Amino acid sequence: MTTTLALPPVRGKLTANAPLAPLVWFKAGGTAEWLFEPKDLDDLQDFLRGLDSSVPVMALGLGSNMIVRDGGVPGVVIRLGKAFAWVDTVGKGTFGIDDVLNCGGGASGILVSSMARDHGIAGLEFLRSIPGTVGGFVRMNGGAYGGEVKDVLIDCDVVLRSGELVTLPVAALHYTYRHSDLPDGAIVVAARFHGEPGEPDAIQTEMDRISASREASQPLRSKTGGSTFKNPDGHKAWQLVDEAGCRGLQMGGAQVSEKHTNFLLNVGDATSADIEALGEEVRRRVKEKSGVTLEWEIQRVGKPA
Repeated sequence: MTTTLALPPVRGKLTANAPLAPLVWFKAGGTAEWLFEPKDLDDLQDFLRGLDSSVPVMALGLGSNMIVRDGGVPGVVIRLGKAFAWVDTVGKGTFGIDDVLNCGGGASGILVSSMARDHGIAGLEFLRSIPGTVGGFVRMNGGAYGGEVKDVLIDCDVVLRSGELVTLPVAALHYTYRHSDLPDGAIVVAARFHGEPGEPDAIQTEMDRISASREASQPLRSKTGGSTFKNPDGHKAWQLVDEAGCRGLQMGGAQVSEKHTNFLLNVGDATSADIEALGEEVRRRVKEKSGVTLEWEIQRVGKPA
């Protein structure tokens, strides 16, 4: 991908034509025209303020819930690194709510839930099972094992495409299933979550139960993207896929997992085109079999080869 973008000066790291395959779980896909890893919040804001407003911007977390198409991603991909991977507790009274965690946008679900456990904050155990960062699961209303971000989020700090920093209460995100109204190009840089008082041992037991359940039912050690399709009202996506005869179905180097049929796998050297085409074939077969149209849960970004 040739790039002629004029970019503002930065203190962090800017890489042209940066390979994205190593940064996403599927280990497939093209390059970012530019990859920006800001040094800190000021660096991010200054960069976005100075960047031509016509240049597209996309945030990348742990790359778990994403297909990067083989033609790559135009504009700037922003990845929040260690400077944003922090979790603090907030004292009682700050929000009028007990048991609040203040988290950087680059903190993982495992870090957030572990910090909650260490401080006796229950109700955030489900975040242990979301393979992403705070920025990603706040944007997507991530959820699992009976919990959703909308149930525990108080508010979030967001850098808009203009570089402006705003704090949005949970109500402003208009959450629905795996969706928020966060503006395009906005980057979640921090969020506050609330829980309830709990015993660290009991919280750990629940986290262990979730962990064991995931290990038993999901292909965690494979090149995958997590849950592929949203659960339609009244249905489980994996069951519809299974009933349509798609368990183990393969196209190129991509395969429907035999362990959990709502997971697609890169079982060899799959291209992103292989993975996406397999997903579309699964959607076609499910529609033909059950009349239900599956919606993608995995984000598909960039341009085809």
